[in-house]
Amino acid sequence: MVKPKTPTLSTKRVVREAPQILRDLRSLRVCVFHPRDQDGQGLTRQLERIGCQVQAFWPPLPDLPEGADVVFLALSPDMLDADFAWCHREDAPPVIAVIAYENPTLIEAVLRLGAIATVASPVRSFGLLSVLVLARDWHDTVKKQQKRIAQLEAKLRGARQITEAQEILCTQHGISKEEAYHVIREQAMQKRVTAEEIARSIINANEILSVKKPRS
Repeated sequence: MVKPKTPTLSTKRVVREAPQILRDLRSLRVCVFHPRDQDGQGLTRQLERIGCQVQAFWPPLPDLPEGADVVFLALSPDMLDADFAWCHREDAPPVIAVIAYENPTLIEAVLRLGAIATVASPVRSFGLLSVLVLARDWHDTVKKQQKRIAQLEAKLRGARQITEAQEILCTQHGISKEEAYHVIREQAMQKRVTAEEIARSIINANEILSVKKPRS
C-alpha cells in the first residue's frame, strides 16, 4: 500500500490575507458629484457593486458629507474654474476626477482641485476598483509621509531651540554646554514638560530681558 505523501511547503496552498485597504471597501463612504445622467447612475451602481456606501449629489455641494472617505467629481466644461474649499483642507479625502476629454485647461482644473487620479467618461466597470484602491493607498501614503516630515521638522526645531537655550545659559551663567543641557533636562523633569518647552521659555525670557530701554 502506497502511503499518501505528506504535503510539503512547496505543495501546500498558500493563502494570503487580503490587504486591509481591500477589506475596508465595504465600509468605504464614497461621495459622488456627478450629473444624474446614465453615466452618473452607472458609476454609482458600480461603486455599490464593489461594496462601497455611496451618496450621489448634483450639483456639487459647497462642503462634503460628514465622513466621506473618497470623492468622485465630474468635471464638466462649465466647472473648469470651480474651486471648492473642501479640496484644500488638510483632512480632505482623495478626489478622483471624472473627465470626458483631455486638454491643458481641463488638466489644469484637475490639478487645481488636487485630484489624485482620473477616470474616463463614460465610466466603465473595468479599472474602477483599481483606481479606487490605488488612489486610497497613495493618499494614505502621502498623508503618512507628511506626518513623518512634520514630526522630523518639529524635532529639528526643538534641537535648534535646545542648542540656543544652552548658549544663553552658557553666556549668562558661565557654565559648559553639558552643564547647560543638564539644567534644561532637570527643569523639564521637575516641571513634567519637554526639554523643548523649557528651551523655548529660556529663549523667550532672554528676548524680553534683552530689549533695550528707550533712551530718555
